[in-house]
Amino acid sequence: MLAVYPGSFDPITNGHMDIIRRAAALFDQLIVAVLENPTKKPLFTVEERKWMIKESIKDIPNVQVDSFHGLTVEYARQKGAGVLVRGLRAISDFEFEFQLAAMNHKLHPEVEAVFMMTNTKYSFLSSSAIKEAASFGGCIRDLVPPIVEEQLKKKFSELGRANK
Repeated sequence: MLAVYPGSFDPITNGHMDIIRRAAALFDQLIVAVLENPTKKPLFTVEERKWMIKESIKDIPNVQVDSFHGLTVEYARQKGAGVLVRGLRAISDFEFEFQLAAMNHKLHPEVEAVFMMTNTKYSFLSSSAIKEAASFGGCIRDLVPPIVEEQLKKKFSELGRANK
């Protein structure tokens, strides 16, 4: 079965990687789908995010990376996916994800939502927190894949925002 794990992944964290590895073990194929959201102002372009994800998942053969805009459930249906994988960090994520899953089910009932709790050691992680810590030179080494740490340092150096 094909599953889609959608998100903005700006940037991908080890919490995301935890979900990717576990979902890849459950499904025949997994697409990590980077959302092109014009209402957000991402630090990295869609192409940069896709590249960092591809670099981070090289050792997982049944995972591919793509991007999309529009409704996630429509993207999944167009790809022939039967499952949308959604990561949960804490119970506070559940209400939003529950509403989203209900709407997606109304639109395309043949696409199921599968919720996966991230490893508790990553339950506090968000891409926003990673970007903020990195912008002030904080150590994020154990929180993101090595390529992401490298690219964050480079990006904030280019922007003149890194303290270290």
